[in-house]
Amino acid sequence: MKEIFERYNITLSNEQLEKFDKYYRLLVHYNSMFNLTAITEREEVYKKHFVDSLLGVDNLTMETLIDVGSGGGFPAIPLKIVNPNIKLTLLEATGKKCEFLKTVVSELDLKEVTVINGRAEDYAKNPDFREKFDHASARAVARLNTLLEYCLPFVKIGGSFISYKANAKDEIAECDNALKILGGSIQEVKEYTLDDANRSIIIVKKEKSTPPKYPRGQGKERKNPL
Repeated sequence: MKEIFERYNITLSNEQLEKFDKYYRLLVHYNSMFNLTAITEREEVYKKHFVDSLLGVDNLTMETLIDVGSGGGFPAIPLKIVNPNIKLTLLEATGKKCEFLKTVVSELDLKEVTVINGRAEDYAKNPDFREKFDHASARAVARLNTLLEYCLPFVKIGGSFISYKANAKDEIAECDNALKILGGSIQEVKEYTLDDANRSIIIVKKEKSTPPKYPRGQGKERKNPL
């Protein structure tokens, strides 16, 4: 599968390629039990999960990353494989998926990775987590204005939230109020084409502290987004 990465100008070591191979096999093995992905064919997983996750790797410029709603581990596990110096926290609300993530971390021998079974709206209020991370990331979790409320409270001032999206123009247009309230601004939107699919990486800079009331909890982030 080396050629798939090279097609998108991603150069990996043999050790990293071996880790992706093992990751793929674990994903397929556990998928029937844990409902991790609808995509299981090898080449499709490599393109639509692994390569897609790595489109944001250049935006990890500092030490700590929390991935919100980690699911099967995208984008965080691929980012960790190619950037092992990142200290990674995987936050996932479903217990079975957390068990899968712990297995991947162990089998791939990934260091400085913590898997937490919990919800963003709860942990973002915890002083041990609030505004403690250089970066937060999320992929295919919710619309951008909702994601901002879940994720920006984790990010230090000066850090960034990295959001993985398809064509995100409409979502970007509707998030001005959320950005203003939560203390962020869109620094950059990077557009990619993955085969015939449009992909966007939205980089949100944390400019000021998020007010303590956010995230609001009780589903308000989704039901009544800012």
